[in-house]
Amino acid sequence: MLVASCSGGSDSGKAGADGVGDPLFPRLGNGGYDVQHYGLTLDYEPEGNHLHATAVITSRATQDLDAFNLDLKGMRVRSARVDGKPAGTSRKGTELTVTPGATVGKGREFQTVVVYEGVPKEITDADGESVEGWVETDGGAAALGEPTGSMAWFPGNHHPSDKATYDIAVTVPKGYTAVANGELKREEVRGDRATFSWHSAEPMASYLASVVVNEFKVTTTKAGDLPVYVATHPDEAAAGPKMAELLPRAIEWASGLFGPYPFSSAGAVIDHNPYVDYALETQTKPYFDEAPTDAIVVHEVVHQWFGNSVTPRTWRDMWLSESFAQYAEWMWEEKHGGRSAQHIFDDFYDGKDPESEGIWAFPPADPTPETISDPPVYGRGAMLLHELRRGVGDDAFFAIARQWVADHRYGNGDTAEFIALCERKSGRDLGELFDKWLRSEGKPRR
Repeated sequence: MLVASCSGGSDSGKAGADGVGDPLFPRLGNGGYDVQHYGLTLDYEPEGNHLHATAVITSRATQDLDAFNLDLKGMRVRSARVDGKPAGTSRKGTELTVTPGATVGKGREFQTVVVYEGVPKEITDADGESVEGWVETDGGAAALGEPTGSMAWFPGNHHPSDKATYDIAVTVPKGYTAVANGELKREEVRGDRATFSWHSAEPMASYLASVVVNEFKVTTTKAGDLPVYVATHPDEAAAGPKMAELLPRAIEWASGLFGPYPFSSAGAVIDHNPYVDYALETQTKPYFDEAPTDAIVVHEVVHQWFGNSVTPRTWRDMWLSESFAQYAEWMWEEKHGGRSAQHIFDDFYDGKDPESEGIWAFPPADPTPETISDPPVYGRGAMLLHELRRGVGDDAFFAIARQWVADHRYGNGDTAEFIALCERKSGRDLGELFDKWLRSEGKPRR
């Protein structure tokens, strides 16, 4: 699950690294251990936006550890324990250093418990425009983590290469609903407080973990045998039934292209959020800041395969997720009587599609922290996939997509691995195609 430590430590050292050396966010994540499971118990008071919380983090040491780091922004740490014994803590920026009472030996599974509280904060993205983290909304809050926001509400190893299973229990005032990833295992009311306990059995990157609190209306349905849970803000009430009907159709369609849906539940959260202007593929329940279009729903559904089940190994590999989600929008439009995928490609190339603005600004495989969510990663990435499909044919293209999902199910994948798979399945040298559409500066010649 965890990439090799690239910063501040080594297998022979006694302190875990304070970053994994990601090419875009080098201090994100930590070395020396691999998280297996997060157990998060949150008590949230919307009035005052105050959180009391306990994180129980089960990990396996990948080296001898006299100390290790967790990513946590803000909040007050009240105590920490390792394997039931008091542990020391210190803070520097977003790094919480935990010093256990005794060395944790390499290969050992160990449990860290952190008790913390405070007012969780929004995080402004590197572009200086979008916000993530713990965002107060119209009547509640939404925890949104891409790319670094998850550290605002729980301590952990917040790099996509270290995936884990989750249990998230959230207590809120009676009348509110707390929605998180996975399946609702228990809903319990005691006095004027209600607790919602959610379980994610399949591994998840921390940026895909989410908690959303509001006075939601809940609709449940099925997609085949798959439970579907849709939470809708009262101001978006009409979108709930539509979503409950559209999600099963989109899941069935995507399953036909890319293989079986990878998780044990599905759903969505439709919020009314004036502070966020994006949707996010939070695992099993995509988050929508308002009632979405069909295309946006399809985009986030396809992310359950590309991005969630198969997660980028580093943030530079983000195009692998966004290109498939964007290209799925094109295929969905074609299937439902709109422009063909080729027509959309041509509109993007000629600058006739509004979403094509800015797609030549940089190569999709070379974003910066400020441009990681910019048009080249999405639109030009989708154009690459269309050219790949034209070059190798439909049979090989969809075989590549299904094999990619199967080979890396619940794990991580990177650009080099994807290109190697494409060449292996097609029997062709595709270096020129990938150089032209993925790596070259400016607008490629057709």
